[in-house]
Amino acid sequence: MDKFKQLESFVSVATQGSLSAAARAEGVAPTMMGRRMDALEKRLGVKLLVRSTRRLSLTSEGTAFLEKAQSILKELNDAESQVAQGSAQPSGELRLSAPAGFGRRHIAPLIPGFLQRYPDIKITLDLTDRLVDLIEERYDCAIRIGDLDDSQFIGMRLADNRRVIVASPDYLQRFGRPATPDDLIHHNCLSFGSQGNQKGWLLQHNGKTRAYRVKGTLNSSDGSVLLEWALAGCGLAWRSLWEVRQELEAGRLVSVLDNY
Repeated sequence: MDKFKQLESFVSVATQGSLSAAARAEGVAPTMMGRRMDALEKRLGVKLLVRSTRRLSLTSEGTAFLEKAQSILKELNDAESQVAQGSAQPSGELRLSAPAGFGRRHIAPLIPGFLQRYPDIKITLDLTDRLVDLIEERYDCAIRIGDLDDSQFIGMRLADNRRVIVASPDYLQRFGRPATPDDLIHHNCLSFGSQGNQKGWLLQHNGKTRAYRVKGTLNSSDGSVLLEWALAGCGLAWRSLWEVRQELEAGRLVSVLDNY
């Protein structure tokens, strides 16, 4: 029998004053409670209870053991309560990685409210457009724009990411608007990646997706830099709609190839 169960039953018998009362409190038969006490006394090798047909009393050993048993059970209950409270209130360090522009606009503003709710969590937010190695660099979570290539990770879609090709009105006035994706080859396209290694600009037409290789004189691993170059009239940029919406609404940028 579980030692802690024997302790609980003994404390119940001692405080209730009888086997039958303790048995009713625990929902078992009095004979079962009597066998528990017999087993406890046999295991300890001492007499704890003096039982008669009318009354039950504790021996001197029983009185001393009751005090110890109550203390042990209280410590056990306190430990369980502390663990339960700890699991209900998250704590520790949370390491996050997010694209620079998206993280700056949409993740960082949420952090203060998150910490008000979970004050025991320490957060490290790394904003980079580089694809970090979650395992080697010890990140708990990464927010990324695009498809999940590595199947060992679990991904959850947060939102659709619509992309548009944009340019400044000044650039389009000087170099014209591309009429079809094939015209991109004649434009200065601002590429993402330290070596212009973006796989291609993905455009859809008639339900089919095609990657168009582009070229240009400028590339950067920072999406916000590409946006600044587009605003400065340096070329066409393929950016997420959430990133350029305000500039489009203000007329500082114009979208092209909207049917693709």
